[in-house]
Amino acid sequence: MTTTAAPLAAFTALFAEPAGSPIRELFPYLSRPGMISLAGGYPSTSLFDAEGLAQAVTHAMTQGASALQYGATEGLPELREALAQQARDRGMQASAADVLVTTGSQQAFDLLVRVLVEPGDTVLVEVPAYPATLQALRLAQANIVSIPMDEHGLQTDALAQLLADLPAAQRPKLLYTVPNFSNPRGTLLSAQRRTALVELALQYGFWIAEDDPYGELRFDATNGVAVTVPSTLRAVAQTLAAPGHNPVIYLSSLSKTVAPALRVGWMLADNAMQRRCTVAKQTVDLCTSPLAQMVAASYLQSGRYAGTVQRARREYQRRMHALVQGLNALPGQPIRCSTPAGGMFVWAQIDRSLDPQHLFDAAVNQSVVYVPGKAFYPGKPDIHTLRMSFAAPEVPQIEEAVQRLAQAVQQVRG
Repeated sequence: MTTTAAPLAAFTALFAEPAGSPIRELFPYLSRPGMISLAGGYPSTSLFDAEGLAQAVTHAMTQGASALQYGATEGLPELREALAQQARDRGMQASAADVLVTTGSQQAFDLLVRVLVEPGDTVLVEVPAYPATLQALRLAQANIVSIPMDEHGLQTDALAQLLADLPAAQRPKLLYTVPNFSNPRGTLLSAQRRTALVELALQYGFWIAEDDPYGELRFDATNGVAVTVPSTLRAVAQTLAAPGHNPVIYLSSLSKTVAPALRVGWMLADNAMQRRCTVAKQTVDLCTSPLAQMVAASYLQSGRYAGTVQRARREYQRRMHALVQGLNALPGQPIRCSTPAGGMFVWAQIDRSLDPQHLFDAAVNQSVVYVPGKAFYPGKPDIHTLRMSFAAPEVPQIEEAVQRLAQAVQQVRG
């Protein structure tokens, strides 16, 4: 006898027809034979310190069964101290108690959104913006307001004018920024603008999420000028705000400098914010993998981290120059880009005579893939833009990718 089943309960409105990550939706292209990817922001596997990490894994397993048990939600004490030392090395006042270990820095931002943003709340985002940030804010039903960028990062003059014009009821709760080698533009926010941004946060009472996964990946020089990374926004705020009232929540990660597979990120925040994010994390995953934390702590304590980062800087600078110089040397410059001072990305402008979708399709046919710029806008996009990552492919692959892009341009123009 067959029982007639009632229809299953409906999904929530937000997940009835959810939009996935526009970058991860490109993954099917990557499995095609011979495809060169300039799409995902993956660090180079050739730069992973596999030997040092293997030693760290061995050391972690000498801890016995404790490496396999649950851990504190805030993170293991030895890793929190090692990350606090990283913060101090970057000019911030920090102790282990200020650190919350997260499963990647993306989880740290998600926790922040959970404890701050209610439907309809205004959140400011520099644009173009990291798509996962926009995805998290859309799911939180935030009112996303764009702040324009230029070659020096977020335009604080435009932000000041917007804040002055906004009705009090629409003032923002949160602003998201990647001041160091932003994703996707690769810009470095100037010291003057960092001070101005913190002063605006203090004046108008909003929080700043300072996402810094790329800050260690600065290059030696750009266009012959030495690259100097200004003080973090949190460090600036520590000089301007009263103790315990710092509006800047600092987020970072070991994914770009050590290994993404560890999934170790961290949040540096004053007690009131950290305590609430800790409670939110308890409902998500209880704790970040203690085994991964032990490996990360052992690696940071081994003294190998600085050398690993230095090798990455040198190699990424080589790869960046191969991409930038190759693109800018194409006849007629159909794809133009500036030289980033660090990070993993190049943001490019497509000649207005080229149809962006046709160019993307032609590039895929030539076995090279990038991320179309429309993915990085919360509203009306500049479709004649694109993001390329130079981190994962080797220099010969990058040079081949540029030639394939040139062929794609010819195909579209033909």
